[in-house]
Amino acid sequence: MSNHDQEKNHRPVKRNEMSRRQFLSYTLGGATAFMAAGVTLPMIRFAVDPILKKKSESTWVKVVEEAKVTNEPQEFKFNIHQIDGWYVSDPEQTAWITKDEQGNYFALSPVCKHLGCTIGWNTEKNNEYVCPCHGAHYTMDGKNLSVAPKPLDEYDLKVESGWIYLGPIKANTRV
Repeated sequence: MSNHDQEKNHRPVKRNEMSRRQFLSYTLGGATAFMAAGVTLPMIRFAVDPILKKKSESTWVKVVEEAKVTNEPQEFKFNIHQIDGWYVSDPEQTAWITKDEQGNYFALSPVCKHLGCTIGWNTEKNNEYVCPCHGAHYTMDGKNLSVAPKPLDEYDLKVESGWIYLGPIKANTRV
């Protein structure tokens, strides 16, 4: 056996051990990643959950007794319960409710289709809806006569147990 072989055999075996510095950096890095995940995952869930929620069927809101509605449009206010992501509110809405010659009830949105102002009924003594902002005029059925490009929107409406219920707004079906 040569000297070289003997030196090779007597050389201390080099182990692949972790140094203190490596141990500390792995430990601190792991702890930091764990804490970052703990903060980030709830934020991601908060942002994504409302998007993934199934849309519920439209809710009907009890607005007025059927007996109170006449052939002359009347303004009725009501509150809707709405959930927008995590924000829950009960904003007040308005509808012009009337019945036609055949006794069918219908409800129109008060929002002018020109620039979104609130319309009023018969303010110029002409049996028309009139917008005070820019002079848009509509018939009792919501048909646009001047200024506005479209007819007034209509609410879904149903009658149950002597009460009128309103649902979501839709395009006007009367004109």
